This record gives sequence, C-alpha cells and structure tokens, in this order.
Amino acid sequence: MEIFMDKFHEECGVVGIYKKDKKDAAKFAYYCLFALQHRGQESAGIAANEDGVINNKKGMGLLSEVFSNGNGVDCLKGHIAIGQVRYTTAGGSNIKNAQPFDVLYKGMQIALAHNGNIVNVKNIKGILEDSGVVFNTTSDTELILNLFARNIKYGEVFAIKELCQLISGSYALTITLGNKLIGVRDVNGLRPLCIGENSRTYVIASESCALDAIGANFVRDVEPGEIVIIDEDGLHSYKIDSSAERKMCLFEYVYFARPDSIIDGISVYKSRYNAGKIMARENPTDADIVIGVPDSGIPAAIGYAKESGIGYGIGLIKNKYIGRTFIQPSQKMREEGVAIKLNPLRDVLEGKRVIIIDDSIVRGTTSQKLVKIIRDAGAKEVHLRSASPPVISGCYYGVDTPSKEHLIAANLSIAEIAQAVGADSVGYISLAGLIEATGGNGCDFCRACFDEKYPITIPHNI
Repeated sequence: MEIFMDKFHEECGVVGIYKKDKKDAAKFAYYCLFALQHRGQESAGIAANEDGVINNKKGMGLLSEVFSNGNGVDCLKGHIAIGQVRYTTAGGSNIKNAQPFDVLYKGMQIALAHNGNIVNVKNIKGILEDSGVVFNTTSDTELILNLFARNIKYGEVFAIKELCQLISGSYALTITLGNKLIGVRDVNGLRPLCIGENSRTYVIASESCALDAIGANFVRDVEPGEIVIIDEDGLHSYKIDSSAERKMCLFEYVYFARPDSIIDGISVYKSRYNAGKIMARENPTDADIVIGVPDSGIPAAIGYAKESGIGYGIGLIKNKYIGRTFIQPSQKMREEGVAIKLNPLRDVLEGKRVIIIDDSIVRGTTSQKLVKIIRDAGAKEVHLRSASPPVISGCYYGVDTPSKEHLIAANLSIAEIAQAVGADSVGYISLAGLIEATGGNGCDFCRACFDEKYPITIPHNI
C-alpha cells in the first residue's frame, strides 16, 4: 500500500514598521520577522524607506542567514520598513521570487510584501503580457505590485481599491512608498493581519506574537477588506467596497500560527487546548499516557489528557535547531528530516499504551514515521489522534497542499489509514468540534480543505 507524504506547506509572514520617533525601522522589522520565522524559512527580506528612497535587502535561507556576517540591518536606513519571511506557495523557490519586491515607477520607489495566493493570476497576467507588460519573476506578488503602480497617480487608496477589484484570492499586504506605510487585508480576511502600537512605533504584522517581540501593544486586527495607511498624521482606515463574507483560514488555528498569537480575537493556544479536550470526548480510548508531537500538537495533547484523565507525558524530544519538517523544499528532505528532528524518550514510552496527538494528518508519511519511532521505543500500543478533521481537498489560497489524490483521508477509510501508518487506531476531531474549539462562528471560517466548500471561485486553469 502506498504511504502518502505529509504535511501542509506553509504560507508567509509579513511585517511593516513605522517609527514615530524617526529612528531606523529595519532592526524592529528584523525582530518581528524573527518572531514570524515559523511562517517561512526559504527566504527573507527587509526593505527600508528613508524619505521615499528604498533600500531592499533579501536572500535565500533563514532571516539570521540573510542578515549575517556583517550584512546586518544597520545599512538599511529609514523610519519605515517592511519585510517578509517566505515559503513558496506561488512561484518557485528562487532568489528572484524573494520578497519584498520593489519597483521604480515614474520616479517613485514602491516596495511590497505579500502573504497569500491570487487564484486568477494567470488570467490577469496573460492580459497584461498581451499588452506588452514584461514580468521578471514567477510570483503573483509582482502582478500585485504592477497593478498597484498603474493607478498610483490617483492616490494610494484608489490604486488599492482598483487592484482589489481585479485580483481574487487571499492577500495580506504591507507596502511602503513616499513617507507612508500601508497594510491591506483581503476582502474575505483569509490571511491574518494585525495592528500594534507603542509610544514610538506602529506595527502591522501577520501575527500578534510579532508585536510582543518589540514591546508593541496589540491594537486590533485589520478587518477583511480594510486598507490601513500610516503617516506622520497617524493611522487612517479605508474600506474596500465588497459584499464578501468573512472567511478566515481555519487551519491557522490548527497549525500555522504560533500558540502565543491571537488572531481575530481567538487565542491560538486556547483553541488547540480546547480541540484536545473535544477530541478526547469524540475519540476516547484506553491508554497509559498521552503525548504530543512538538510543537503544534502539544496544547491539544494537554487538553486531551485533562479531559480523559489519562496522564500527560513528554514522549518526544525535538531538536530545536531543525526547522519545521514540512518547510523543506523537497519531499526527500522532509522525510529524512523527521528522523533527526524528533527523538523518543524510551523510559517514558516503553511498555505503555500511548496516545499520540498531532496537529493534522495530511499525506501520511510523517504519521507513519512517528508511529514507528514510538513503537521502536517499546510502546505496547500506539493510538494516533489528529487535532484537525480529515483533510480531503487542496487549498488554493496560499497553503500549498497536495492534490486530492495524494491526501490520505480523501482516499482511505479511517481503518485503512490506521493500517497505512501502522497505528492501533486513528481518530480525528470533527469539523464541528474544531469550530467549537475556536469559540468562533463556523460561518466565519474557510474550511474548504475539510468540506470542499470554497469561498472564492477557483478558475479551471489555476
């Protein structure tokens, strides 16, 4: 039987800094991006704006690798900065596609960073290319920047509104030009974006944990379809005309976001903890110990143990110097990464009936290796539980999921999945249970990977 590959690929993390005290902003962008490194490990970059003159530095690798060996942020001058840590979801893993992107348009420099995915990019790009526009990258972000620049002579708000009328998909943007910092969130709110502030700084970032990194206070989330412009007169808000429904990505709470973040008013940690408690009620089993897969499976494991009355233990030790397994650009690297990333505690597992909680089961390869690691450590039984419902469909909004034929839950029954990964049993939280865990309204989430109900029409040629 084929064992499917596992995990979701990640999206990106973006940040924008405006220093009210006119001090250099790049180092603050660096610290925020460091807090967002979990959202992308393939490339990183920061563009600093000094009175409209933009200096952009970016490269492949971790943030600390791009800004190392004397190539730090000190050379990036200006009281405004934007940045991104990237994982490839659209375009290739190539330095040309590293962000932020910047252009010179009629004497004006513009820099832009993007988290998300534009689903109708091929259609728009084809029209522009037919009119003579030349693209230098394979990233949809270049298209966004091109469309924004086309109408900038009419003002930033008009240019963004026109842009958003044309593009369809997910986007959280940070933009700088002139003496302004701009943040934009897509009309459905698929990708997260929030605002922070202290006496010296404004911050726009993908997650609230980035605000904590520089001592900024959380102000609020950017609303779906909102344009935020920050300049010397403070923060200004504008609304994109749209009847679109709020559809925040539900998988942010399962896996993407850091547990210490709050997104759209929902604590990521609390939602994962609650998911574990609900899963214990929905998928009970007799066992001696509950363990979690570090790091995103641990809150759910603690919740499961609390609700079930089974003791919680640390059964897997994570090598903290290994990046997230799924983030590796090749499947072979991902598979090899599991063995060096996690090591079992034999003293804890030997002779025990073990319940192992993971955040999700997508393709199955990671799950198979986890079960084997635990069995090899002497576990008597291994019961695998997933803190997300079965993933039965791909995502087109910035999460690089595989096609349906490679999703294990779309092709096998629960019993067959257990056999495929080598577990004594497998169980998933229900979709209703996951929504209950967030405390949110089910209508407010995009859960297409779980129920195939896409909030935005997907073009046939995507």
